Amino acid sequence: MSSVPLASSVVTLAVVGAGDRGTGHARWALDHPERARVVAVAEPRRTRRDRFAAAHALEPDAAVDDWRVLAARGRIADAVLICTLDREHLEPVLEFAALGYHILLEKPMALTEDECRRIVDAVEKAGVILAVGHVLRYTPYTRAVKEVVDSGRIGDVVNVQHLEPVGFWHQAHSFVRGNWGRTDRATTMLMAKSCHDIDWLQYVLGQPPVRVSSFGRLSHFRPENRPEGAADRCLDCSVESACPYSARREYGDRLARGEHHWPLSVVVDDFTPKALETALREGPYGRCVYACDNDVVDHQVVSMEFASGATATFTMTAFTEQADRRTRIFGTRGELRGDGESLSVYDFLTRTEEAVGLSAPGAMDAAGGHGGGDAALMDAFVAAVATGDPALVKSGPRESLTSHLTVLAAERARHAGTVETV
Repeated sequence: MSSVPLASSVVTLAVVGAGDRGTGHARWALDHPERARVVAVAEPRRTRRDRFAAAHALEPDAAVDDWRVLAARGRIADAVLICTLDREHLEPVLEFAALGYHILLEKPMALTEDECRRIVDAVEKAGVILAVGHVLRYTPYTRAVKEVVDSGRIGDVVNVQHLEPVGFWHQAHSFVRGNWGRTDRATTMLMAKSCHDIDWLQYVLGQPPVRVSSFGRLSHFRPENRPEGAADRCLDCSVESACPYSARREYGDRLARGEHHWPLSVVVDDFTPKALETALREGPYGRCVYACDNDVVDHQVVSMEFASGATATFTMTAFTEQADRRTRIFGTRGELRGDGESLSVYDFLTRTEEAVGLSAPGAMDAAGGHGGGDAALMDAFVAAVATGDPALVKSGPRESLTSHLTVLAAERARHAGTVETV
């Protein structure tokens, strides 16, 4: 490892993976040029790589098709943003940590207990900062929820109900047609989408679960539920107009509205009707949702018990309007109610409900920056690198390891029908 310093007044960044997450995180540097600057990118897709390089005014040799090319050059930046697909996290983390790079790693950190522990061991051995992309920890909304819980205002927490309404079209886009539709290509639904929520619950309550159980399955997006007359692709389908999961409607309407960001940016690189038609005709996002090869669950419940005796239930379901997460925390002196945008506390003594003031800069989805969480994560990570203070990161290696172990235990419980110890 190099002797970690390097950072001056402006933190330099290398980016591995110029997909939506890598591009989004790197955009923060464009908005804050006095604090961070991207100096290199590794991205296998030429269109994405060229667009990213142009946005950050990179020299030609600073935009490469493989992260190993960057690693072979030694430490050319203070930090690296690793935003590859889920199954491709371990190797670059080990390489860049050994070179002395501080690391921002997209969630999930890894998909097995062994790989998660190897990542933690590697960054601790190298003495580098690791921030995992649990952006929900960084939102103004989360800060307000945690302040209420920590203040004792609702007494001792006894029970929590937490809902992640994935949304019918988001499920179809990402977890049926998209990169996360199959466990063997990506990971489980709970790890890919909801490790955010399991992590969030333990952060808000200030303690990890000690026992978990779980139930869930793939109920709807299956061949036997295919409507009569449906074709393999929406563009060829005679019943497409009556289907809520129509790819023609979903992506076509977004293109018509000029929404050149996620999720449309995942489907096409060129935002034209011709490019979209080609993508829906030939690519994965034009497939009938009942004729895909998906196997991840479309609904799941996780029950948790904490060391304090508190209990919590987490529900993930595809079959909702796209909406923010909803939480109710029940304490011995009051009840907290939140939906990502608003927050209120009902006091048992006064029998009154009071709204808690907060600001949510943007929607809680990826297109909206996760309610300010994306920007706040980058702000905290860059500050930590610039000052050498890992305490500025809320989602460090040990905290993230604990939440990942909880997710893995919940999946063991779902498959085996057991109650698992974390």
